[in-house]
Amino acid sequence: MPYIVLGLSLVVALIDYIIKILVLNNLKPIGSLAVIPGLFSLTYVENRGAAFGMLSNARWIFIVFTFIVIAVLIYFIFKKRITSKLFNISAILIIGGGIGNLIDRIFYGFVVDYLSVSFFPPVCNFADYCITVGAGLMVIYLIFFTDFLSKKDKQNGKL
Repeated sequence: MPYIVLGLSLVVALIDYIIKILVLNNLKPIGSLAVIPGLFSLTYVENRGAAFGMLSNARWIFIVFTFIVIAVLIYFIFKKRITSKLFNISAILIIGGGIGNLIDRIFYGFVVDYLSVSFFPPVCNFADYCITVGAGLMVIYLIFFTDFLSKKDKQNGKL
């Protein structure tokens, strides 16, 4: 199972890479394309920060942080052999999205963003959404399917 999780993570990263190549070749020259006017557009943005452009030009901090998160997840996948489908799906999304954005940061110095919806101002990309959904699923897994919170409460003398 660990190799399947890692393999699927690489598939997610490859999908992200292919989309970004298409964006760089086709969307960058025109800048923006309304798909559903007033609601959804493809807009080329070079994001040099984190989510929503925070911490602009802190490229190496994000590279190191991403490596650490990916390494921790890979450790849990191979050493702890967690069999939960929810954990594995969240790990696939987080690792795959993390690798996708990591490639951008290393080779371009910025992350290629292109998905723009009117009700959510920041322009994002496929990898961002994978990471966000994966992190949400990981939180659900930790809260509802593990004793993660009860161990903390016991250590703090709350139970």
